[in-house]
Amino acid sequence: MNRREFSQAVALGASALVAQAPAEDESKAAELPTKSAVKVGAANAACVADYQQLAEAILPSATANYVSHGSTDQQTLRENVAAFQRIKLLPPLLHGVDKVDPSTTVLGQKIKLPVLLAPTAGQNLYHPDGILATARAAAAVGTILGVSSSCGHTPEQIAAVSTGPKWFQLYVPKDRNVGRRLIERVEQAGFQAVIVTVDLGERKDADLRNRFSLPPDLLRNHLQGYGFQVPKNLSEAELAAFNLRLWDTGFTWDIFAWLRSITKLPLLIKGVLRADDAKRAVDLGLQGIVVSNHGGRRLDGVPASIDCLEKVANAVEGRTTVLLDSGIRRGTDVFKALALGAQGVLIGRPYVWALAANGEAGVRHVLQLLEEELISAMHACGCASIAEISPEVILKNS
Repeated sequence: MNRREFSQAVALGASALVAQAPAEDESKAAELPTKSAVKVGAANAACVADYQQLAEAILPSATANYVSHGSTDQQTLRENVAAFQRIKLLPPLLHGVDKVDPSTTVLGQKIKLPVLLAPTAGQNLYHPDGILATARAAAAVGTILGVSSSCGHTPEQIAAVSTGPKWFQLYVPKDRNVGRRLIERVEQAGFQAVIVTVDLGERKDADLRNRFSLPPDLLRNHLQGYGFQVPKNLSEAELAAFNLRLWDTGFTWDIFAWLRSITKLPLLIKGVLRADDAKRAVDLGLQGIVVSNHGGRRLDGVPASIDCLEKVANAVEGRTTVLLDSGIRRGTDVFKALALGAQGVLIGRPYVWALAANGEAGVRHVLQLLEEELISAMHACGCASIAEISPEVILKNS
């Protein structure tokens, strides 16, 4: 495979978990973590940034880059964080509250804090227990777990270790019968909603330099767990090419009519940045919108998610649930997103770093840290409940 073909493959990668076909004799399959490689004693971490440092010290450099890097020049990745830092809080005086309750309700589900776990792929790359550790942590903390189609375990395996609320993120296969059967399994496993990520694909310079690819055994297990019949005795390059042919990256809004014809579960669209797209989602009867730029992993140069949130929230006029992801690093970021119209936020990299650093305990701890920071902001701004957080505490630039 020449470099041009390799680059084209990478551009489709996120739709099927690092789907690029490796160059002959030049690929660097990701190394799987072992129990001995897992960091313990990460309880001294005081913030998300500490967990990032811990994770990047533990993970192989190519895997660490896969997690932490953004698309091409990484402008959007940096902007996701910088945009939150530009938003200032202006708390009112003498609005003290004795007790703060950070719990809320999202799509009818009561959760203990408005921080959900975004669907992220390939969690076995970061910790031996992968998403099973994440699922246990989410249930223990009392929040919603977003499960990627490409997380590394089947819906049934995840449901077996966690009775907490779970949403399933669907990557759309060309064979709709495979997708239909998977949704049936998701329903039977007790998942409560389906997320469709629409800003598909990744192009990250680091992954190209590293020739990063998923270990063949992990990719084969993923495809078989999804429901595909995978031919035996495929070479690594043939398996990667086979994987690329399975996914529909050109689907349109019609995908939601198909989904509605096969399931009664609530449907969410993830990847919305424009008000007109948000209105269309509402007109289609979707139960949720996730304002997101895929964590800066997809198309570089798009605006920060938080900069698009208020217009999207205003456009839907309370007719559907609005969530936000991309750039959350502090509990004050959560507070700002709620003040600007989100009913909750999703985090991805923060809990993946914590998972790599200390497994289930790390994921629980990073959620605890965000909750404590959120509670501190609520105290400072005189908000006893999530419902009391309003735009009045945001200082807008003139």
